[in-house]
Amino acid sequence: MYSIEVLEASVDAFCAESVEMTASEAVTVMARLEVVQRRLSSRGTGLIPMVTSQASPVELGGTSYADVLSRRLHISKGAARRRIADAEQLAPRRVLTGEEMAPQLPNVAAALSRGDIGEEHVRIIRSFFDRLPVVVDAPTRDAAEAQLADMAVRFRPEQLRVGAERMLALLNPDGEFSDVDRARRRGISIGQQGFDGMSPITGLLDPETRAYLDAVFSKLATRHVQP
Repeated sequence: MYSIEVLEASVDAFCAESVEMTASEAVTVMARLEVVQRRLSSRGTGLIPMVTSQASPVELGGTSYADVLSRRLHISKGAARRRIADAEQLAPRRVLTGEEMAPQLPNVAAALSRGDIGEEHVRIIRSFFDRLPVVVDAPTRDAAEAQLADMAVRFRPEQLRVGAERMLALLNPDGEFSDVDRARRRGISIGQQGFDGMSPITGLLDPETRAYLDAVFSKLATRHVQP
């Protein structure tokens, strides 16, 4: 399987080492390991389109691609869905003619492949574009992506989050969102039932749905307090 055996052998050798080092040396090794893990994560993300474009989930022994990755990688389905979503924006794309195109977030993908940024940085940048109104033109989006990638390389996630929020405020100072923006983000996710039969719910409601539910809950509350 290509050079994966060499990589596995190197990892085995590294993990088998028993060495003494100072605290400073240990931190240096940890930093280098972090870079290696990020680069390997990027490589794994780049393999996902090969899975989703060459075989159906059923052919791979699952009901969905998230199910396939969850089973084979021994991760949760939520984590599998996040990796698939990451691949849609960070992995190279192919058009119908077979020509390869750059990722949707090319600078972020390049920084991740070098190990300069981590998963937390990626989450923040993806959240930024998820909240950016669709009316923002392509050149502005490209410039924002390049700047966010540069900030991610230079700053920790906490600092990047602050910078991303400021940039979002500059690009959408009035906080205006269209129905298309809301439709793109709305949705409800119901988690697994707990031992008591209760199920967690997370998601986003558009203004109309929120108003409807407020009215329903208000009516239910009124009935509950009546003698």
